[in-house]
Amino acid sequence: MSVATAAPASAPAPAVCPPLPVLGRDVTVPLVTGGEAGYAALDYAASAPALQRVWDDVAAYAPYYGSVHRGAGHLSQLSTDLFEKARATVAGFLGCRPADQVVFTRSTTDSLNLLARALPAGCRVFVFETEHHAALLPWPDAGVTVLDAPRTPRQAVQTLERALADRDHHGPALVCVTGASNVTGELWPVRELAAAAHAHGARIVLDAAQLAPHHPVSVTDLDVDWVAFSGHKLYAPFGSGVLAGRADWLRAAEPYLAGGGASRGVARRADGGVEVEWHESAARHEAGSPNVIGAYAVASACRALTEAGFDTLVAREQHLLRRLRAGLAEVPGVRVLSLFGDDAPRVGVLSFVVEGWNSSHFAAALSAEYGIGVRDGLFCAHPLLRTLLGAGAGARGGCGSPETAAGERSPHAVRVSFGAGTPDEHIDRFLSAVRELVRDGARWTYRTEGGRCVPVV
Repeated sequence: MSVATAAPASAPAPAVCPPLPVLGRDVTVPLVTGGEAGYAALDYAASAPALQRVWDDVAAYAPYYGSVHRGAGHLSQLSTDLFEKARATVAGFLGCRPADQVVFTRSTTDSLNLLARALPAGCRVFVFETEHHAALLPWPDAGVTVLDAPRTPRQAVQTLERALADRDHHGPALVCVTGASNVTGELWPVRELAAAAHAHGARIVLDAAQLAPHHPVSVTDLDVDWVAFSGHKLYAPFGSGVLAGRADWLRAAEPYLAGGGASRGVARRADGGVEVEWHESAARHEAGSPNVIGAYAVASACRALTEAGFDTLVAREQHLLRRLRAGLAEVPGVRVLSLFGDDAPRVGVLSFVVEGWNSSHFAAALSAEYGIGVRDGLFCAHPLLRTLLGAGAGARGGCGSPETAAGERSPHAVRVSFGAGTPDEHIDRFLSAVRELVRDGARWTYRTEGGRCVPVV
């Protein structure tokens, strides 16, 4: 794989570092069966807990908070300096080229919607059906081609090459692809897909929401045109995201939002209208007072991960992943979902179904009876789940089955995800709970409320 390599399942476990300190590591939660348990946060793919280091950095800055870019006071100047240095830190973290722009947004979803608004006229977009909705949905319907799910990394490249070669015109084109699946955790052949896109005159944007927290991401090394990710998956609190990459399409597009900060000069025309000169820098798409604390938190997380060393972090994560997969393989009736096969390299994200169990019921029991937080459902990747499971799969027993608008049973699964702050004990507790639930069933009674299983209290 071009993004990262994972040690084979048979390799001995390497010496690993302790987990990085994160917020919430000492939180306890009540159990329906009585007493409390330390909370095992195993839903990193949705939102990772903030690193203690990031929280401390934000707390140290908070008393010095001031307006950004437009204030003459000392705190305003300090905040402006921190905000722009955060941009430079993120650019370094992503291995950006000298001319690239780093735009601060609210999230990966916001970043990709911004890019969708910046597409040149007539641009065609190519995206695999396996993408998260954040990458699947922002593009104009008339100009998007959704590609079938590949079953190998090589097939992904071949499918893209055929689609680009067959397009009916040679105008601008964009490929959008994930770096790591938010359902299976599998790594995609990003560098090869980028080469295929560029060979056919297309550009490529990398959805790194699930990749950046687990592996180094270099715009230059991967040769992608843009990269998008979210701070809340990168161990940073608050609502910040990043879109980084080539400036030309962003500079030529109308501002994502119109308002102060995006404009360089505004004058009233003789006809009563308004004439605006927009910035050509990243500020063009950052109208309004920016989320300086959020940007600073993202930059702090970038520094913390870089200083911890991705080689060390990856080794620890692969150690936990081998432990998790080996444990689940021993539980009868558990099927781990995979697109590229068991040997495909992946990050700490894994989805599975359990024979005879409704996945919402299983996840509810893990939480209520064991204090373990996972995720269940479709994970904002509905077409991929239906490809992996088939309509109606994984929706049996327990509290009943979620239904689609058409009244059919919807495929859904349980997802367990972890990262730099996960201790071995959380994986062990999770495996023990899965074995007990499969062997003995739930110890509590559950009912359906709002389409979800909840314990009867």
